[in-house]
Amino acid sequence: MEPDLHELLRSLRVWDPEATSLPPFDPDAAPGTPLPLFTTWFAQAAAAGQPEPHTMSLATSDEEGRPDVRIVMLHGADSEAWTFATHATSRKGRQLATRPYAALNFYWHVQGRQVRVRGPVTTASPDESLADLHARSTGALAAALTGRQSEPLNSLEDLAEVSEEAWSQAQRNPGAPSPTWTLYRLAPDEIEFFQGDERRRHVRLRYLRSGGAWVKQLLWP
Repeated sequence: MEPDLHELLRSLRVWDPEATSLPPFDPDAAPGTPLPLFTTWFAQAAAAGQPEPHTMSLATSDEEGRPDVRIVMLHGADSEAWTFATHATSRKGRQLATRPYAALNFYWHVQGRQVRVRGPVTTASPDESLADLHARSTGALAAALTGRQSEPLNSLEDLAEVSEEAWSQAQRNPGAPSPTWTLYRLAPDEIEFFQGDERRRHVRLRYLRSGGAWVKQLLWP
């Protein structure tokens, strides 16, 4: 018998005090710029046992404005931009070429926290993209060398054959290039920090870029 989806949904509880201890968040103590707060929350999520805290949702839109979303990894962040990478020929790469604006979302359920980021996106130089690729694992290089991301696949056997050769190439030549692999830079103009609360008094703090500075603003949950 198949499970009843609606029954399952009704049986689930979010931030049950018996299973989850949510940390406090004092927005008055938040720093004047968002990156230090993100770094602190990121480190706390990792220390609390959050699996893969560097994974995030990446939302883009196609030329008709239809939204798309998937999970990718954060490659880095500084005061200017947050970086991620993909093939320029992939679906998200093509969408970013058409509409170079995107949104990111981190969800760290262990602590009931979200971080939302959005802003315009540019591409890094080919040298920077290649350096980013080669700083990653052999598996990441093999995946990049497999290529063809988002293209139709005839069979899993075809994937296994091409992937096997890509792994072999990555192991033989750790400096192998992947011409379509591209590092993207999202320059945030808005970043929101969301702290969940068991009584639904969630704290939302938004940073808005205004000229060369950041302005903080509380939002109703």
